Amino acid sequence: MQKAKKIVLLTLLLVQLTSCVSKKEITYFQNDTIEQAKVSNSYKTIFKPDDLLQITVSAIDFETVKPFNLPAVSFATTTDRAIGTPQQQTYLINNDGYIDFPVIGKIKLGGLTREQAIKLLKSKLDPDYVKNPTINIRIANFSITVLGDVKNPGTYTIPNERITILEALGLAGDLNITGKRNTIKVFREINGQKIEYNVDLRSNKVFTSPVYYLQQNDLVYVDQNKSSSQDAAFNRNTGLFVSIGSILVSLIAVLTR
Repeated sequence: MQKAKKIVLLTLLLVQLTSCVSKKEITYFQNDTIEQAKVSNSYKTIFKPDDLLQITVSAIDFETVKPFNLPAVSFATTTDRAIGTPQQQTYLINNDGYIDFPVIGKIKLGGLTREQAIKLLKSKLDPDYVKNPTINIRIANFSITVLGDVKNPGTYTIPNERITILEALGLAGDLNITGKRNTIKVFREINGQKIEYNVDLRSNKVFTSPVYYLQQNDLVYVDQNKSSSQDAAFNRNTGLFVSIGSILVSLIAVLTR
């Protein structure tokens, strides 16, 4: 009987050891040095299909810019009167990268940076329509999604269009203790294709990753570590394991009498 107890205790100890998570698996920025020469604080927004753009045109002559700052209003279905607070017009970039801009017509902004888009619009407006215009463009629906083994998965709207992968994970409440730090996946659409990147949060190389700054509609996914997956399987089959364990203990007790 004493031998049976030792076997049971040894089994429980092994289960406990295999379920432990090593500190090396959960500590951030523990590996590698930061390569300062490769660290860049510059970030360029690149407009893509399905972006909703808010475009503001201003100039000294206020009357000349009115046609290019049309408000969007809602209408009551019965009275046909404008209701609510007018909001600035947004322009949807279609699948071919074009928007339909007032007076000028179709302009391709998809694939351009903000600076390139502003330069293009200025060339279309000045001097035929507006002299020395000032143009501001922002994405109204800039958002990123964080899924997987984090505390608060979801889609987050980013008003200033600038967010790092670390800030995104912070918005999601950080990784759970069971989340894999070494293979954070980032899915990004480039020229109509989904590209997958892998980031290791345990390494300082995260600061030089091409996905350190996230772009519009990026998806960040955190997988569970192996022990968590095993625990999940164990929890689903707890009743079965208890029954098997009871039978094994009984058999060992009989055989060791």
